[in-house]
Amino acid sequence: MKGIRYHRYGGPEVLELAEVPEPHPGPGQIRIAVHAAGVNGMDWKVRAGHLRDFAPVTFPAGTGLDAAGIVDKVGPGVEDVEIGTAVFGTGARTYAEYAVLTAWANKPDQLGFAEAAGFGVPVATAQRILDQLDVVAGQTILISGASGGVGSAMVQFATARGARVIGTASAANHAYLERLGAIPTVYGDGLVDRVRALTGDGVDAAFDIAGSGVIPELATVTGNAAKVLSIADFSAGEHGAQVSSGGGDRRAALAEAARLVEAGALHIPVASTFDLAQAADAQTTNETGHVAGRTVIVVRQER
Repeated sequence: MKGIRYHRYGGPEVLELAEVPEPHPGPGQIRIAVHAAGVNGMDWKVRAGHLRDFAPVTFPAGTGLDAAGIVDKVGPGVEDVEIGTAVFGTGARTYAEYAVLTAWANKPDQLGFAEAAGFGVPVATAQRILDQLDVVAGQTILISGASGGVGSAMVQFATARGARVIGTASAANHAYLERLGAIPTVYGDGLVDRVRALTGDGVDAAFDIAGSGVIPELATVTGNAAKVLSIADFSAGEHGAQVSSGGGDRRAALAEAARLVEAGALHIPVASTFDLAQAADAQTTNETGHVAGRTVIVVRQER
């Protein structure tokens, strides 16, 4: 089968389309014929070697965590999905014609494969960190970097819980955040004053999605650094804030995403698509940032 591989750490140019062995599902896993794969920041950070101390790579390596497609094999112990079912979820080496998923949910009929492929890591991360700071109805939260994949999922998951959401993004993405249900504001100098003007006071919790050095400002608007959580700034703990980098119930998060899609309460648009052979361009686009929605690699065209 065709898949993306790389043989050393480096820039996007190390990615190559190659003939690779087909994967096979182990216990509790499924294999899908990939229709589309989502591109995450983790993909290029691992490829570049930024996380080699935490997640070392054995070469040659594949890449990709998220995908959507049709189940074609099930591993031992899997009884909740049948061959031929359309699913979306998370796994490994998903930039390929076939991939193994370790967490998944049935794809709602109204959700296309390309959009579904972008859900995995964002919705799992969104639910995990909202739970970590116990976000509930009636609270006001601030999301710094709200227009990307994780931010988009967080806005809608938090709104579904009954929370009020303020999200930072470039001015060009403010209308997008409003459509998702957030109150937008720009990032940068004066953030604390802008947030207080919107809330009349501060916020109950704040989340740093972009890693842009805003932890002190977020601690100020919450009044308590322990109510600040970052997924992108590992120095956050030096300011008394929390850091989150994994864990949580991915299966439950994906099931909740499917439920919200069916209720018309969750939409993470596809900002750009690439062919499998353009994986390097897809990761470069994701790394550049400042997009509203997700970057997706289309492996099989929908019929």
